[in-house]
Amino acid sequence: MIKYKLICKECQNLFDSWFASSLEYEKLKKLKHLNCYFCNSIKVEKTLMSPSIVNLKGNIKIAPKHKKYIKIQKKIREYKKFIKNNFEYVGNNFAYEARSINYKSKKKSKGIYGEATKDEVMELKEEGIEVDTIPWFNEKDN
Repeated sequence: MIKYKLICKECQNLFDSWFASSLEYEKLKKLKHLNCYFCNSIKVEKTLMSPSIVNLKGNIKIAPKHKKYIKIQKKIREYKKFIKNNFEYVGNNFAYEARSINYKSKKKSKGIYGEATKDEVMELKEEGIEVDTIPWFNEKDN
């Protein structure tokens, strides 16, 4: 058995999956039997993975995280804290709220943050609405 970390190229969702072998993964990929459990897209690819090291007793030890990775995680946590303290969370209504602010001159005392699909972000940018995306992760996942 082999475990791969997979990424959906549509929604950027990361997930793990087990395969009988690397050849089995390739076979399923070729037959388009791999799909994202979140958005159901078949645009699923393998990502880089850190190896697991198994000692003679069979206990799994996770490889230590690279210093650069830890530094980036820390910076993302700082950005996340700043955003939470200085912006209003609007959840899935991000695209609507961004348009409301832009077109109705509805000036908020705080900026906004929330979730938007890749298509919504592209549409907002095409409309000339300033929007940025940053990686967002749950603290309990890391």
